[in-house]
Amino acid sequence: VQLQASGGGLVQPGGSLRLSCAASGSIFSINAMGWYRQAPGKQRELVATITSGGRTSYADSVKGRFTISRDNAKNAVYLQMDSPKPEDAAVYYCKAYDVRDQWYAAPTDYWGQGTLVTVSS
Repeated sequence: VQLQASGGGLVQPGGSLRLSCAASGSIFSINAMGWYRQAPGKQRELVATITSGGRTSYADSVKGRFTISRDNAKNAVYLQMDSPKPEDAAVYYCKAYDVRDQWYAAPTDYWGQGTLVTVSS
C-alpha cells in the first residue's frame, strides 16, 4: 500500500490551498484517514482526522479554517486549507489508519511522503 500526497506549494496568508492524498495497492478497507504536519524544529502534530463514516476532528489551531474530507471509493483524503496563516507552514503528511488488504488481515497504518506548504506574501 502506498499513499501519495500532493497539492502543496506557496499560498498567501488568507488564500486557499487543497491537499490531496490517495492510497493505492491491495486495499480491502481503511478505517480513518488523517493529516499531520511538521514544521522545522518542531514535532509532527495532528491536524485533522476523518473516519470511514465521515466523522471529523480537528486540532484547535485549524478549526474553522481547514476542512478534511474523504472519498472512500477512491481511498482518498483531502485537506482544504482556507485562510492559512504563516504558522501553518509545514510539511504535511497524510496517514491511513487500520488498513486491511483482506477482511481477515491484521490492520496496518501507512504514511504518505509529505507535501510542503509555504505560507507567505
